[in-house]
Amino acid sequence: MNQHPSKPHAPACDRNSEPILAVLREHFADRRSVLEIGSGTGQHAVHFAAAMPWLTWQASDVADNLPGIRAWLDDAHLPNTPPPLALDVLQWPWPATGADAVFTANTLHIMGTDGVEAFFRGAGRVLAGAVGGALVAYGPFNYGGTWTSDSNREFDAWLKTRDPRSGIRDFEYCTALAAGQGLHLVADVAMPANNRCLVWQRAHV
Repeated sequence: MNQHPSKPHAPACDRNSEPILAVLREHFADRRSVLEIGSGTGQHAVHFAAAMPWLTWQASDVADNLPGIRAWLDDAHLPNTPPPLALDVLQWPWPATGADAVFTANTLHIMGTDGVEAFFRGAGRVLAGAVGGALVAYGPFNYGGTWTSDSNREFDAWLKTRDPRSGIRDFEYCTALAAGQGLHLVADVAMPANNRCLVWQRAHV
């Protein structure tokens, strides 16, 4: 297979894909279609779609990132990865996908609080008609307003020098936003490098 010469590459995706996959295999086992918010390079989309062929994995990101994502998807030639969608969490309506699961990795600390709140509102609307709909967010989180490690404290300071609106989000804040959309915490899994995988789900009725 000829590899695309200009595919973006994030080493962190190589390191975290398998730990995240272990969580997704459990919580997406009965799902059929996933909307990934902020697909970044596209590495996660390819890795997870290949490992979970029962899912349609819909990548999305702001328009500037779509060429790199397309390069990864084109090289992989997977049957369950449709073309990536242009999606800015602050711009409603989001593209219609029919997804019954939403995934995001390393995005909530990059957005401003307006973006975080828009993310949870949008995810809630995507999953509104999905019984058992699942939302999974990977990344660093604070607990009780406190950093969980010195490295996360330093990372948060670096984020704020880059963009004062960004920063590591509080677990309690995110869980409250999810609950406001009818999504309740079902798992909080420790990940490498002081990250977490948080899983919220709409109650089965």
